[in-house]
Amino acid sequence: MKPVRVALTGASGHGLWHRREIDRLRRLGRVELVGLCDVRPIESYPDAPAPADLPAFNCHLALLQAVRPDVMIVCTPPHTHLEMAGDALAAGADVLLEKPPVMNLAQHAELTHAVTESGRALQVGFQALGSAALAELVEAVSAGRLGDITGIAAVASWQRSDAYYGRSPWAGRRLLDGRAVLDGALANPLAHALMQCLAVAAAAAGKPVQPGVVEVELYRTRPIEVDDTACLRATMDPGPSILAAVTLCGEEKIEGEIIVSGTAGTAVLEYPTDRLRLPGEDALREVPGRVSLLENLLDHRADPAGVPLIVPLARTTPFTTLLEAIGEVPSPADVDPTHVTTVGESPERINVITGVNAALREAGRRLALLSELGVPWAMPPVVTRYGKRPANNGEN
Repeated sequence: MKPVRVALTGASGHGLWHRREIDRLRRLGRVELVGLCDVRPIESYPDAPAPADLPAFNCHLALLQAVRPDVMIVCTPPHTHLEMAGDALAAGADVLLEKPPVMNLAQHAELTHAVTESGRALQVGFQALGSAALAELVEAVSAGRLGDITGIAAVASWQRSDAYYGRSPWAGRRLLDGRAVLDGALANPLAHALMQCLAVAAAAAGKPVQPGVVEVELYRTRPIEVDDTACLRATMDPGPSILAAVTLCGEEKIEGEIIVSGTAGTAVLEYPTDRLRLPGEDALREVPGRVSLLENLLDHRADPAGVPLIVPLARTTPFTTLLEAIGEVPSPADVDPTHVTTVGESPERINVITGVNAALREAGRRLALLSELGVPWAMPPVVTRYGKRPANNGEN
């Protein structure tokens, strides 16, 4: 079979991960890398090669016109996703679009229309949804092994340094050039935690779910425009409520736990490491295996009816609803500096909120907002209500 012609826009930073995956599939004879695009000079690495004769561009439109790829991977800042994905679809390419796909529901509808009009496929880069550990958890929930699901929580405690917030012009920004970026903890590095919760909620409901009432608390310890600590609770229609309590100013690391509570037991998925504990098990165990979203897209291209996309755009509608609710918060609340310790020297300097890990774990255990737990620096949430929408069948 002739290799699929693949191009990548956003070839630096996280784009190196995509380049390594492209190279793996190239060595298997499945793809041909036909072009790279980035606003920065494109370098070659042993595990992410850029041959000297490979076409390189600093404009995605020039790339699309020159090389006409079969598949375009878009790994650029979030505020550019709608335009670049739309241009790639219009040029006849299928698209692998990094998360978050777009910033709000209006953009989601616009991109959905572009997918439909083009007749092409679009996969969203929530790679953790290809996890075998998540698949086993979803199967256990669907089979009733946990009984009736009473709540789903995500708890994560990470650290990010000065260098992280200096990595790009859009880092830590809410808006850039008048366009929404929302480079906060929940919208970007810990977006997978929200998406994993939504996947489990859909399994518990046995159908697609949509947020109803969304309560959001955003906090910051730095002079940034977005959150580095956040708590979000959403009632789902249908299904159990979900709660996410996360920080980038953590004490000891909590990798990222999805805690699923039911009338017959509790399950925990540590989603970054694909470790899982089901009711009756004493400890987390590794469940190896993740389906590559690019490979899944290639398989779908070859057999659209027989191989569904793992993350079609429609599957991200509830996530985009939550992202829109996050965008409704005018500005994060500043954490009282007396509760913050600065560790190290720039550019590796980090902020640590005293007692934050215990607060996040209690929030997850009780499905409670930080403000409801009496956390001294917490503020009341911003509440957004969404009306009931028709269930999307997930085929777009």
